[in-house]
Amino acid sequence: MLLRTSTTLLRTLREDPADAEVPSHRLLLRAGYIRRVAPGGYAWLPLGKLVLDRVTEIVRSELAAIGDQEVHFPALLPAEPYRTSGRWAEYGDDIFTLADRRGAEHLLAPTHEEMATLLVKDLVSSYRDFPLTIFQIQTKFRDEARPRAGLLRGREFLMKDAYSFDLDDEGLRESYARHRAAYRRVFDRLGLDHTVVQAVSGAMGGSASEEFLATTPVGEDTYVGCTACDYAANTEAVTTPAPPAGDPDSHLPAEVHDTPQTPTIAALVALANDRKLAGRHDWTAADTLKNVVLTVRRPGAEAAEVLVIGLPGDREVDLKRVAAALHPAAVAVFDDWAAHPGLVRGYLGPQVLAGLGLRYLVDPRVVTGTAWLTGANEPGRHATDVVCGRDFVPDGTIEAAEVRPGDPCPACGGELTMRRGIEIGHIFQLGRRFTDAFALDVLGAAGKPVRPTMGCYGIGVSRAVAAIAEQHHDERGLVWPAAVAPCDVHLVVAGKGPQLDAALDLGGRLSAAGLRVLVDDRANVSVGVKFTDAELIGIPRAVVVGRRLPEGYVELRERATGGHEEVAWDGLVDRLLRRVRGNGV
Repeated sequence: MLLRTSTTLLRTLREDPADAEVPSHRLLLRAGYIRRVAPGGYAWLPLGKLVLDRVTEIVRSELAAIGDQEVHFPALLPAEPYRTSGRWAEYGDDIFTLADRRGAEHLLAPTHEEMATLLVKDLVSSYRDFPLTIFQIQTKFRDEARPRAGLLRGREFLMKDAYSFDLDDEGLRESYARHRAAYRRVFDRLGLDHTVVQAVSGAMGGSASEEFLATTPVGEDTYVGCTACDYAANTEAVTTPAPPAGDPDSHLPAEVHDTPQTPTIAALVALANDRKLAGRHDWTAADTLKNVVLTVRRPGAEAAEVLVIGLPGDREVDLKRVAAALHPAAVAVFDDWAAHPGLVRGYLGPQVLAGLGLRYLVDPRVVTGTAWLTGANEPGRHATDVVCGRDFVPDGTIEAAEVRPGDPCPACGGELTMRRGIEIGHIFQLGRRFTDAFALDVLGAAGKPVRPTMGCYGIGVSRAVAAIAEQHHDERGLVWPAAVAPCDVHLVVAGKGPQLDAALDLGGRLSAAGLRVLVDDRANVSVGVKFTDAELIGIPRAVVVGRRLPEGYVELRERATGGHEEVAWDGLVDRLLRRVRGNGV
């Protein structure tokens, strides 16, 4: 393949676009790989499409290597299967819905579990056809409330999704392990530094779930890693080790104190130490019980439920963790205090919640026998020695508190560190949620019906392009790994006449040998601008055909290292072929 800049739809930008928030967004726009069409929607220009296709082919080849079969579903889907599975309501505002001219409801596909299950039900009837895995690489749609960061959070994106069908749980575990290993190979080939973390299943459901996160400071996902073992998890999936329970009767009776002007934890702790409440002067925020009021609306419910969450006062509620714990319900901060006069804002305690008929869930650290300084449900008053299991009984526990560096590892007790990453893949052991929903049964080896179990495996293909750009760039521009670069060699013509003729001849010979070549043959552009554009575009190797050509020399530049050397024209094709193909210099 030979591309000429003068005839390729390629326009670079000198300045950063005003709305570009992260490096990948900024550089992919500036280097002429993508162009914004609408909020969350981008056109792929020729160089961008080449990168996208190379990423796609790596994904496709690894899936085919483990026996997955490629199919292709429509993006426009009928509503009824999603109503049957319950996900029409679960997705809520996150999906695009529409009606055809006959009034039938449809959606733009966010994912295709329902379609995969119905296809297998239609075509497969015997245990002899299992195990079976199908996959597709298809455009998906999500109605993001705030599309941002270019390709990282869009409304339309390219995704690979695979669906495995096995006859039993052991088969599912084997399919899951096979895809997990294939994903590691995919991301290694893409040049992505990534971590596999425990995750929550969300709208997918299932018993096990892991995310593949590309490490980067701009990642939207926060995850933890342990300094003492290999534990890693998305913050929504982190579990809190609970302290041992104690004897509720070992504490003094609860005592109410006047604590005016203390609606915050900091003010309360300062007053408690100043007045030596309960004879103590060593109160900390961790000794207080904070009670946060939220609203929870379940899919299809007309009204929202009021939920109170109790947690140590040195912690904040993480609404993402709450939403993950209560999925598919929508969670919001409570603000209708006038409608609930029994809840005293700033001085709320758990002692009265049962009487008000409100559900009360607590952090795992709030166990039977723990005593707290908390609200007395009266303006300007708090109570000490309010004991879990004696003065209040929670309705259950919930992982709602923020996770912080230094928290104990749930696997080994070591310290957790906080990191950020971009989700590039997610795998699930779905189980029988969808085969149950659609009554998918096949004839088993014993002559009786068997209900298959499913796994689901997704890779964000277009998002992976952005993740690669995030990890492979410098202050001058993109630095593509060779496996995904739009071209193998960038020929920069620094002159006219003989230099251009020589560059086109070299490009033709390299292209005939199987390399992808971009020739910057623009006549009215300075050499300095061509060099700047070459670094911005980020092709791994550049050959500068310039003033020393009559002497038989050109300049060879390596984008990743910044190294450059003058090399002889004779033998240049063989030299480049060996370097590109990894056979030395």
